[in-house]
Amino acid sequence: MAVLRSGVHAPQQPTPRGSKVRRWLGHLFREWAVESWRPIAPAFAKPEPSKWSDTQVTLAWLGHSTVLVNFCGVTILTDPVLFSRVGIRLPGITIGPKRLTAPALHFHDLPHIGVILLSHAHFDHFDLRTLRRFDETTRVITARSMSDLLKRTRFSNITELDWGETKTLSAPAGEMVVAAFPVKHWGARTQHDTYHGYNGYLIERNGHRIIFAGDTAMTESFAALRRQGPIDVAIMPISAYNPWIQSHSTPEQAVQMANAAGARFVVPVHHQTFRLSFEPFREPIERFEAALSKTPERIALREIGETFVLPL
Repeated sequence: MAVLRSGVHAPQQPTPRGSKVRRWLGHLFREWAVESWRPIAPAFAKPEPSKWSDTQVTLAWLGHSTVLVNFCGVTILTDPVLFSRVGIRLPGITIGPKRLTAPALHFHDLPHIGVILLSHAHFDHFDLRTLRRFDETTRVITARSMSDLLKRTRFSNITELDWGETKTLSAPAGEMVVAAFPVKHWGARTQHDTYHGYNGYLIERNGHRIIFAGDTAMTESFAALRRQGPIDVAIMPISAYNPWIQSHSTPEQAVQMANAAGARFVVPVHHQTFRLSFEPFREPIERFEAALSKTPERIALREIGETFVLPL
């Protein structure tokens, strides 16, 4: 298994007030008592990647932070999570949140994935049940010190990137460059985890650039990305800010960061999929739309399953 390793950052862990944490834990317990009986709503639409052109940039939001991208012939999947629950896996059961909305595509619906981008190790972004479905022909770009979590997968080409590092990937359709940049989040998978990293990514191919922000609170690091050239699309998280504002951005802050990067279009993700915080189901997307009310044409996607083709 080929792994590239790099430097170390001190962990940035969120510090919400104890009362909010206790309130949230109580909420989770109550939800757990009823969630097993709750149906999962279907996705708004079902993408048809077999019909996408390899000469264009096409994106579909599959749910949460999972976005399928055909980047001019290179197929990318971000933070793939396709099962009904995320969390700690025990024999025959997963202890953790249940989906509110089904994924727009299941594993058997996916095209061959050339590259998986993993932003960090949190269970709602790094789902081993999903990752174990892929074989050795799919390459993985992940944050620093994350390869230990992938030992029981079939991946054979794993690259760890630290902030400021880049990787050039060669494919039959041509080269693609992936650069890791700092975000304001944290990467621990367990309580005493102090070494797993967390990244945002800037990917570039054929003169086009896409940002995948992963998870982040408000940070100034996006402004530096516009120096790399025009940004076509920014994939930005917009929920889980109440009470986790230390590590998640509000919809308005997500727009501010995308604007700082100079993004032409914005894909809002990390909402409508799992109940990870207290804000109402539709609040993040409604606030996001309000923040872009003067330029609504910049909103690339709104609902799980929608597809966006970058205008030429």
